Formats: sequence, C-alpha cells, structure tokens
Amino acid sequence: MDRFGGLHLFMQAAQTRSFVEAGRLSSVSSSAVGKAVARLEERLGVRLFHRSTRSVTLTPEGQLFLDHCQRIQTEMMAAEAALAGARTTPAGPLRIAIPAVAEAALLPLLSGFMRTYPEIMLEIDASDRLVDLIEEGFDAAIRTGSLADSRLMGRRLGGFRHQIVASPAYLAERGTPQTPADLCRHACLHHRHPVTGKPEPWPLIAHDDTPPPDLPVTGIAGTAQGRAILAADGLGIACVPDFVARPLLDAGRLVDILGDHVMAVGQFHLLWPAGRHLSPRIRAFLDHVTADFALTKG
Repeated sequence: MDRFGGLHLFMQAAQTRSFVEAGRLSSVSSSAVGKAVARLEERLGVRLFHRSTRSVTLTPEGQLFLDHCQRIQTEMMAAEAALAGARTTPAGPLRIAIPAVAEAALLPLLSGFMRTYPEIMLEIDASDRLVDLIEEGFDAAIRTGSLADSRLMGRRLGGFRHQIVASPAYLAERGTPQTPADLCRHACLHHRHPVTGKPEPWPLIAHDDTPPPDLPVTGIAGTAQGRAILAADGLGIACVPDFVARPLLDAGRLVDILGDHVMAVGQFHLLWPAGRHLSPRIRAFLDHVTADFALTKG
C-alpha cells in the first residue's frame, strides 16, 4: 500500500478508534489496517496508538500527527475545489504576444477583454520580433503574415491593407505620384527586413505588367509608426499598414496615394500551442478576440 494510502487508514483508525471499523470503511481487512499503521510507526520512529483487545487510542505523538494530517487533508480538499472551479471560471495569469506595430490598434480590444474577465491577469508582450510561443511560455499570440509553425494552431482574424502615404506639404512641393514608377523620383522611407537585412519591398502592382520599380532609399525607420511620422513631417513617402496611417490621415497630416496600385491585404492570425488542453482563460481569450477583432473597421 502506498504512503498516502497508509495515511488514510491511520486517519480512519484514529477517528473510529477501531482497526476493524477503519477496515470496513476502506474496504480492507482489519489486519491490513494494522500492518499499514505498523509500517507508518516504523517509518516515523514513534508509536501512534495504544492498542488493547477492545479499542485503540492515540498516543500524544499520534494526536500530533493526526492534527497535521487533518490540516493536509483540508488543504488538499481546498486545492481540488480550486482546480474544479478553474475548469469552469476563467481566472489566473494569461501571457500573450502581439506585434508592436499593432499595439495601439489592439489595446482597445484587449482592454475590453480585461473588463469582461477581471479575474484574468493579462500580461501583454508587444514586440515585432518573432517570439517562440512554446519555448518562451506564451499562451497565445496575434501575428501578421502566414502560419509557418506546425506546433501552433491558428484562426484567421481579419485583414488589413498597406497604404502609400505622404504629407500634403511634401506632395505640393514634389508632386503626387500617379504610378509606382513615379516613386523613383521621390524620397522613399523604408523598413529593413529583419531576416534579409534589406529594405522591405513595397506591395506595389503596375497595371501595365511592368516589374516593380527599384525604389530609392531616403531613410529607414524600424517601426511603421516612425515611418508614418517622418512622412507626416514632410520627409518623404512611406508604406505603412492602414491602422497606423489612419490617425494621421484623419488629422490631415497624411494623404493616401496610389491606392489602386497596392496589392491585396495582409492578414492577422490568432495562434496558440497545438495539442494543449485549453484552460477556461485561454478559451475565453480566443473566443473574445475572434468575436471582437475589428482592426479593419473604420
């Protein structure tokens, strides 16, 4: 019989003051109870019971040991109750990763989730690096682009488009490009690709099937927000996601150009480790984000 089984029989015998009754309640023989108690006494090095032909009574050491066992039993019951509640009530820590480029657009959605589930402690890691969800201990992530990790499950959340933008002052001084080829005569603000180290190509299409132009590199900024602000300050033309450009477009600091020459939208995906049992807090997050995702709404 294992150690915990012996503790259970000891507690039954202490509470009933009878090896026979303890055995009956546990569906074992009184002899099995006596042997389990004897092994426990040998391991502890103390006598737990005074034994007689009619009953057993606890020694002072036995009473002390019973008090500790009862406290442990109470804690175990509380732990089981807590886990049972955790299976149904979303609560506890939840660690997610989001792209820094979309942080401002995603925060209203995440704020809504935190208000809806106040018992969940949400930890948000906003970074444009490609985090490893499994190795770094993330519960979920929102990412742009295609899914490339077979260890992850995913849901498509929605799309966004890139916009070519410049300030009204810049366009008044330098003119407004009408085709992608016209950009070759302008100051272009770029993003360096994190893998190749080269300026990232703009998603341009030419309706006359000419190849994409080789754009001049006037400046490089590591974030879409940085490129948008540089463009708003009149320093050149930038290609940024629509949710980054929107506030500056609404404020009149930027103008959208070449809209008919920009390729199809990008995608946002919600990812989480495959094969993992979903706790209520993770499932609540997945369902909330899927239902409320609204980056593409104006």
